[in-house]
Amino acid sequence: MAIEDNEKKPELGEVLQQVSGQLRSSLNNIYRSLERIAPPELRDQENGLDVDAAILCQSYYRILRLANNLSDAAILDKPIQARLRNDDIVGFCRDVIRRVQMPAELLGLELDFRCAKSSHIIAIDRDRLERLLLNLLSNAFKFTPKGGRVTLEVRIEAQRVELRLSDTGCGIAPELLETVFDRYLHTERIDPPPHGLGLGLPICRRIAQEHGGSLLLTSRPGEGTTVTVSLPNQKAAVQELNSFVVDYSGGFNPVLLELCDALPKQAFTQKFLD
Repeated sequence: MAIEDNEKKPELGEVLQQVSGQLRSSLNNIYRSLERIAPPELRDQENGLDVDAAILCQSYYRILRLANNLSDAAILDKPIQARLRNDDIVGFCRDVIRRVQMPAELLGLELDFRCAKSSHIIAIDRDRLERLLLNLLSNAFKFTPKGGRVTLEVRIEAQRVELRLSDTGCGIAPELLETVFDRYLHTERIDPPPHGLGLGLPICRRIAQEHGGSLLLTSRPGEGTTVTVSLPNQKAAVQELNSFVVDYSGGFNPVLLELCDALPKQAFTQKFLD
């Protein structure tokens, strides 16, 4: 006798949100425990403790980034509007580059910022656009060897504002370039360890689309990669719209969060956390 199952099964997005929430809740407890076991004043005094704590801290950031990517994966196909506010896009980008200067130096990379104007106001969601740029910078740092250069250029045109991030890294083979926006598929073929989920670029493209913009990637093997984020050159008529907001639990540094897969454990020692 067949039994009909009328119970509604949760969608994948709902499952991902639940898993992400449980991960963040557990991570919050781990982070608080780490602060009690290895407080900053003790880490400054004991090098061995600092190194051990740095390994745990790096793992914390990697799992938190995974949890946040799962949250974004759950809504990649849902209509979301950015919280648009009028902001100085040039100053915003300059500030992001300033904040990643120390990680770049730790990796032995040259970092450059270029823009013909000192300021320019357009409508952006500062939190989401920061996540996009830090994610792209993480990729650039990961694939550019020591001594290489990473450049962020802001180009202001009549209708669009372009953010061009270029590196002198290894580049991407043409046959792999077609798959970089495929979710979950390309990671092991392109990424060095630790492998991600292949969600970074799809999430970046989604954030650009939330702004009414686009994201284009070009690359040449052995020469480097350029990612162009094109945004509307316009101000917001309404200062704020409803938006999905990632719930970061526990203490975190946004730069270390997005760059954690590209940085060595030294970046998580107390010297660099201060």
